[in-house]
Amino acid sequence: MTKRLFFALAGLAVVVLILADVMHAMQGVVGLVTNEVFVVTRRWLFEFDVTTWGWVHVVIGLIGAGTGVALLSGASWARILGVVIAAVSVIANFLWLPYYPLWAVIIIAFDVFVIWALIVSWQDLKNV
Repeated sequence: MTKRLFFALAGLAVVVLILADVMHAMQGVVGLVTNEVFVVTRRWLFEFDVTTWGWVHVVIGLIGAGTGVALLSGASWARILGVVIAAVSVIANFLWLPYYPLWAVIIIAFDVFVIWALIVSWQDLKNV
């Protein structure tokens, strides 16, 4: 593959990272605003306070978006941080699945792509 293709893959990963982390921050704001989620089962009603999860998502989203901007500027340290933030985002969204499953699955898919693209393009750029 050509060097241009790898740069395009890395650039797409940066855009997806920023998009996923903006969605992450929005997800956190929704958690902060709603504050409580009610889950009704056959016999019980469970009430969950999602304020803490909201703050976790907002912080991860802001750090990830900042990492994406740093990647756009060409900072090499941002690749490692991008992979770490995407991995933390996958774990956080896996735990967030009961509250907002559609958003969580979409962000998990974005994060898996970002991890793959940053690692693959990084390895192959060194060899080109």
